[in-house]
Amino acid sequence: MKIIDGHAHVFETLKGFAARGELRAIGKGLARWSNGDVDAMIPEGYGDREFTGESLIRLMDKNQIERAVLLQGSYYGFQNEYTAEVVSQYPDRLVGAATFDPFCRRADELYQRLFGELGFRILKFESSTGGGLMGYHKDYPLDIGLEPWIGKTASAGHTLVLDMGSPGMSSFQPEAVRNIAQKYPEMKIVICHLLACHKQDEEALKQALEILTLPNVWLDLAAVPFNLMPERWPFHTAQYYIGIAKEIVGYDKLIWGTDAPSVLCHESYQDLLKYVFEIPGIKEEELSAILYQNARDVYF
Repeated sequence: MKIIDGHAHVFETLKGFAARGELRAIGKGLARWSNGDVDAMIPEGYGDREFTGESLIRLMDKNQIERAVLLQGSYYGFQNEYTAEVVSQYPDRLVGAATFDPFCRRADELYQRLFGELGFRILKFESSTGGGLMGYHKDYPLDIGLEPWIGKTASAGHTLVLDMGSPGMSSFQPEAVRNIAQKYPEMKIVICHLLACHKQDEEALKQALEILTLPNVWLDLAAVPFNLMPERWPFHTAQYYIGIAKEIVGYDKLIWGTDAPSVLCHESYQDLLKYVFEIPGIKEEELSAILYQNARDVYF
C-alpha cells in the first residue's frame, strides 16, 4: 500500500522559540528551553543536534514511505530556507510548507519571498499557546488575527495548515476555523493533530469535529498517540478517537502523519504506522485514503 507521511519536520539547526523561551540544542538529540526544561528532540541514530532531509529520507525508505509533507512551527524554529533546500533536493519525495510570524513589522515582505522566490504553496500557522504563536503573543481570533495572509493564501490557490492546540487553550478555536472555511470555500484547510486531544477531551473532540465537518477541511493524525501519553502501545484511545473522527467527518477527511522526529523519542515509526492498520473494523479503502489518497489530494 502506498503511504504518505502527512506531517513531518526537518531542521539543520534547532532554533525554537515558544512559551518557554528560546530552545538550544545540547547534543545527543536533546535540547534545553530557556526556562531550563529539557526535551528529547531527535531519536538515536538520526542526528545529534539536527534532523536533516537525508535523515528523514532514510527513515522513510526504511518504512517504505513514498512521500512526506514538511511542516514547520515554533517548536523547532522556523526552517523556511532549509525546507525549501531539502524539497529541491528531493522533489519527488517531499513537499514543504512555509511559515512566518504574521505579526512581524515586515511580514508582507516575508510572505512575498516565501511564496515568490522560494516557491512555497502551503502556509502553516502554529497558533497554540504551548508551542506556537500564542505562547509569545497576545491571544487573537484566528479568523481575524491571521488576515490578510489567509486571504492571500486562498487567492493564490494554496493550502492552509493550522495548529490550534488542545481543548482548553485560548488558541483552540474551531468556530473561527469554520468561519475561515466558509469565507474561503475553495481553499483547502488542514487542522493538525486531530485537535491535539487528551484522554479527558472526548466530548470536546466530538463537538469540535461537528463544527469542522466542512467540504474544505481535513484533519491530520500526527502525534495523536503522543498527546494521549502515558498510554502506550497499542494506542487504544488513539484508535478510538480516530474512529470517532471517521464517523463524524468521514475517512476521506483524515490524513495520517507522524510528527517526526521528536515523537520518535517515545514511540517507533513502525508502531505509529501499525496502530492505524489495527483500528478495529477499518476497511482497506479507508486505510488507503487515510494513509495516501487524502494527503495526495490536499498537498501534491
